[in-house]
Amino acid sequence: MSSATAAKTAAAEAVVSLISDGMMLGLGTGSTTALALEALGARIRSEGLSVAGVPTSFAAERLARQHGIPLTTLDAAERLHLAMDGADEVDDAFRLIKGRGAAHTREKIVAAQADRFVVLVDPSKMVDTLGTRMPLPVEVVPMAAGPVERVLQRLGAKPELRMGEKKDGPVVTDQGFWVIDAHFDAITDPAAVNRTLNDTPGVLDHGLFLGLATDVLIGQADGSVAHRTV
Repeated sequence: MSSATAAKTAAAEAVVSLISDGMMLGLGTGSTTALALEALGARIRSEGLSVAGVPTSFAAERLARQHGIPLTTLDAAERLHLAMDGADEVDDAFRLIKGRGAAHTREKIVAAQADRFVVLVDPSKMVDTLGTRMPLPVEVVPMAAGPVERVLQRLGAKPELRMGEKKDGPVVTDQGFWVIDAHFDAITDPAAVNRTLNDTPGVLDHGLFLGLATDVLIGQADGSVAHRTV
């Protein structure tokens, strides 16, 4: 097992240890959360744990079914006890950039419905300033791509329409929208960027997660986990 996989596995197992019988869960998307879904499925089989989860993507839904995790919806679940997900960047104020898997809109909806939003990362995802390592994904109505790109340029970013790796044309989200990756040197005022993008017609949502994370589990290569809380 590589050091990165060991760190992800440690964080995944740590979040599953926080889950108790009867919980309604948010099930995130990505490689670290996939390990958590596998570990949660193992607990369900071995302990008879009774939980239900709301998946944040088609991929998360398929994995949950594969591991025997019962599913529900936000229509049926008035509130989620805990949502778990990875992140592309996390700063010391628990602000995040998410969306490398283009599922950030659904991930944000689910995170906002949870009493506790637990973020699973390895040390490489911790940053002093957001935007220094990863672009900010912005999900847009296709006809608004040009205007949104110009807004991002005025914010100091270099926008780039995300293209499919194994298909011709742009990446298409689960909602049928496109993703623009905004490359910043640094996002020094995340709140201002958040406000501007939220006020821009044609933007469905973006990968800045502000004021949502309650816990960050930082898995280490030696199998230990640093658990930080707000």
